[in-house]
Amino acid sequence: MAAGITALSNHSFLRAEQSGNLDLSFDRVGIAHHSRRDLVFIVNPKGANGRTGREWKKLLPYLKRRLGDQCNVHESFTSGPSHAVDITREAIREGADAVIAVGGDGTLHEVVNGFFWAGKQICTLERGSTIHATALGLLPLGTGSDFARTLGWKNDPHQAIERIAKGLRSKIDVGLITLLGEEHHYFINVADIHLSAKAGYYSSKYKSFGNFCYVLGALRAFIGHQNENLKIKVNGQDWVVFDKVTALCIGNAKFFGGGMKIVPTADPYSGNLEVVILQDFKWYDFVFKLYKLYNGSHISEKNVCSISVKSIEIAMGEGSSEIYVQADGEHLGFLPVKFSILPAAIDFLV
Repeated sequence: MAAGITALSNHSFLRAEQSGNLDLSFDRVGIAHHSRRDLVFIVNPKGANGRTGREWKKLLPYLKRRLGDQCNVHESFTSGPSHAVDITREAIREGADAVIAVGGDGTLHEVVNGFFWAGKQICTLERGSTIHATALGLLPLGTGSDFARTLGWKNDPHQAIERIAKGLRSKIDVGLITLLGEEHHYFINVADIHLSAKAGYYSSKYKSFGNFCYVLGALRAFIGHQNENLKIKVNGQDWVVFDKVTALCIGNAKFFGGGMKIVPTADPYSGNLEVVILQDFKWYDFVFKLYKLYNGSHISEKNVCSISVKSIEIAMGEGSSEIYVQADGEHLGFLPVKFSILPAAIDFLV
């Protein structure tokens, strides 16, 4: 395979089960014939109102100089929603050493979901007794980059390239979401329910305003909002009713919404999910206590509780209306839903 940059943006990627477009040469046990690492960079060129594509274009010469001597670097541009999922599955099945999400939390979310198929990790499905573990990487160029904040990373692509060059790996937790009908989704950052999920849904309509989209989304979500009673089951125990729930956040990591430290105790290496439940909040509580959401001190409020769980199920209480569910800023549907932790699920480039 030729060294340097291989452009994959012109390929018409098929669904994962029909694919074969990434030309990564592996023998029958899945071990590469060369010592060079195959890295697949998945870029959302329209991310952050096109800024991701522009920044990637400027960054590419430096990346080529820094990695070209030790890696085969493949770039692939997404063409629409969920395309990154398919590209990731393709890359893993072809034996890529790492798949790197280039962009924000939305692109990272899709890439993480690409590591799984039908409830199992693709490397396990494809390699049999010999597992070739593809690693997940992140090159933050998006609007949010909230997951990078949890790790203490600056939104600096050059630092990200240095981490990728070193190739150091660490096992990281992933959250599993089971919606009605046993449909599976995965998340790596924060999932949330009700007001915050509704705000995230509307903020996606205002991406042209940058990080201010989160404020606009929250204002829109408050229109007609009502706190709802929710039924909650923790770790398979009995159902408990929580009254007047404003928002419920499930954290594998700490931040969402462009820097709100909504789940301050979350740690993606802990083997647990951290749950924060806000009850009976009014619109003016968010105005006067907004700074607490950004520094994480809101969990000391009397109408906020925090729980560490392996799994949590949430269903609507009697008389409740449709309640939004989202994960990593992506709208997934409505209650009921179950969240559980997959400890040390993916190799992550650190």
